[in-house]
Amino acid sequence: MPVCACPHKIGGSMSKPKVAILDYGMGNLFSVQQACNFAGLEAGITNNEQNILSSSALIVPGVGAFGDAMSALRLKRLDRVIKDFIKSGKLFMGICLGLQILFSESEEFGLHEGLDVFPGKVLKFDLPDKNIKVPQVGWNRIFSQKGSCRWKNSELDGITNGEFMYFVHSFYAPLSLSDYILATSTYEGIEYCAAVKKDNVFACQFHPEKSANAGIAVYRNFRRMVENS
Repeated sequence: MPVCACPHKIGGSMSKPKVAILDYGMGNLFSVQQACNFAGLEAGITNNEQNILSSSALIVPGVGAFGDAMSALRLKRLDRVIKDFIKSGKLFMGICLGLQILFSESEEFGLHEGLDVFPGKVLKFDLPDKNIKVPQVGWNRIFSQKGSCRWKNSELDGITNGEFMYFVHSFYAPLSLSDYILATSTYEGIEYCAAVKKDNVFACQFHPEKSANAGIAVYRNFRRMVENS
């Protein structure tokens, strides 16, 4: 039976958290939970279907390989839970690998099917200069293709266009979703999708929990959106 892995027990005697952080063995869960709590969210870590679907919002972090992530989700039938949650209209946030698995497929260590929330293939940074580090690890700027006004009333509301965020990744989502791309970034000449937004779904390639004040602003914006939903 799936169990809750956090001190904030969802559905137990303590107050029910507004936000579920999905535990599928691939995420930096406690740093995300700490960032949520700092931003004023009540967040619990869980892989229990009932707990997830009864929460007001869902966050799916992720660090690791795309294929491993999808296998772990399917093994626990959490792929279906994520899709059901998104269909419910409640707020969803994906972080790093949690963004990539929303796409149709990835070429990471072979071809793997994703959740197909967004069409497109996740690609590897194919850089001819072998002296350039892959993965990209560190601070990089994010930009709006339509000016920072594009970020109003989103999870990036109030963040400066060109702000630095913290990235750790070898693969990226391409710029094939012009209607849904909220932010872009560029690594060694390759421009890629840094954040997407479609209805109740927000996902970012960067780690807001590691991105200092700007990252906390993402969680605070998410908190306000949860409270108003």
